[in-house]
Order: sequence, then C-alpha cells, then structure tokens
Amino acid sequence: MDADKSVLPDSDPLGLFAAWFAEARESEPNDANAMSLATATPDGAPSVRMVLLKEFGERGFTFYTNAQSRKGGEILANPRAALLFHWKSLRRQIRIEGPLSEVSPEQADDYFHSRAFVSQVGSAASDQSRPLDDRRTYIERVEALEDACKAAGEVPRPPYWTGFTLDPQAIEFWLDRPNRLHDRRRFTRVGESWASTLLYP
Repeated sequence: MDADKSVLPDSDPLGLFAAWFAEARESEPNDANAMSLATATPDGAPSVRMVLLKEFGERGFTFYTNAQSRKGGEILANPRAALLFHWKSLRRQIRIEGPLSEVSPEQADDYFHSRAFVSQVGSAASDQSRPLDDRRTYIERVEALEDACKAAGEVPRPPYWTGFTLDPQAIEFWLDRPNRLHDRRRFTRVGESWASTLLYP
C-alpha cells in the first residue's frame, strides 16, 4: 500500500459507513453500535453521552430515548446534533452532523415492543435524568409495573418515549495510519449528492 495515497473513497459516504459498521460488528467486543451523541441547549451549552444506533440508511441514523430526559429536552429545544463512532479494534472513527427529526408514533411503538420485556418495563418506570431519592424507589416502581403489565399482557409505550433520526449533512471518516499520518475525509451534503475533501490529520 502506498502511504502517500488516501485509502478513503471519495464518494458514497453512506456506503462506506455501512461497510465500516459491518466490520465493526465483527471486531468490536461490545456494542459496535454505540455512539456518542452531542447536543446543546438553545444558548449553546453542550452535553454528550453514549447511545445506541438502532437503524441507519438513506433517511439517516436513528436512536431512541425518553423525550423528557436531559438529552430529550435539549433535542426538542435545539434539534441539531453530532454523532461519533469510535471503533478501537479497527482504529477508525466517524463523525456525523445534522438536524434531528422525531420518528412516527408507529415507528416508536414498533421498536419499543421489540425490546425485551424487562427493558420495556425499566424504561416506562424511569423518570430519566431526574433526581432519585434512593435506588430502591426505582426498583419498587419497576417491580410494581412489571406485575401490572404481566397481568395486562403488554407494556404500554409512554408517549414521551420516542426516537429521533439524524439527517446527515456532514460525515467525516478518520483512519489510523503509521506515525500519526492519519487519513481523514469529510463529506458534505450538496443537494441530493455529496462533495468531499481530504483533511490534514
């Protein structure tokens, strides 16, 4: 391989993401779909946390959360975000930026009820991000809701439990190279297509 030449393709960033993601699912020991989600308040105060990618494609990158959580509140107030995938096993990372839109209630229902029963109960019982006086309080809420939902036969999806899809307007790929002479390429959306450029590492 010629170290003077980029090994990153200059077109089709979504195809390149799919290829890298498939490799990560084979090589990462845990949660290849884990990604950092960065949001900000309307006045620009940033925050970041790890979430799990659940779907991706031409429409964008989708994750699910409690809209009454801190991140949910920030998203609703300022619906733009950035994602970061870092796959240490492959020595690669991908940054993605763009606006967010909420999934349909039907899509949220479908994903919520595809989860394990105890995960559904845990989400429905949680006042995510809000103060908790004692862990036992939460466990008791989980146990009570679990009993009620077993009797009813299903866990109702809370209306505030939903998903968001990031529409990518910029995608940047980073690939480790020897001597820290790394390979970086940034794609930006131009209408229905993409423009790209190499970046200094």
